[in-house]
Amino acid sequence: MTAALDIRPADPSSPDIRPLLAAHLAHSSAASAPEARHALDLRGLQAANIRFFAAYEGEVALACGALKDLGDGQMEVKSVHVASRARERGIARTLMLTLHEIAAQSGARALLLETGSDQLPPFDAARALYENLGYQYCAPYGDYKAHPESAFMRYDLAD
Repeated sequence: MTAALDIRPADPSSPDIRPLLAAHLAHSSAASAPEARHALDLRGLQAANIRFFAAYEGEVALACGALKDLGDGQMEVKSVHVASRARERGIARTLMLTLHEIAAQSGARALLLETGSDQLPPFDAARALYENLGYQYCAPYGDYKAHPESAFMRYDLAD
């Protein structure tokens, strides 16, 4: 029997989280061109407008994700990553739904995200999850620029 999944605020610099972040950055670096790579490093995840979370089973961190406050009722989902040994268990979906709840409780009306486009097969599972959750493709937002390797998505929390 496995322990229940516990999603809670976490310190991205903690030793149990660092392997997740290293794997996330390695995945992004291997799959994307530098100009289409938008994964946050440790310093980026420690910014004042970022709330970082991890999904634990017992005391083992299996996944992570963050919310970046963009202002005007919008938040961006960042750095969602599930450890390879824990994939295909629904952890990413549970983490995303928890991020939705946290964002809504924080007053956000919409979530935005950038992920790899259909030109990048390593991001197929992520896009499929976001589509399944109801995210819609949208134009680049904020400081992002259109790029063939980037897909931009939006989820309205009021729906």
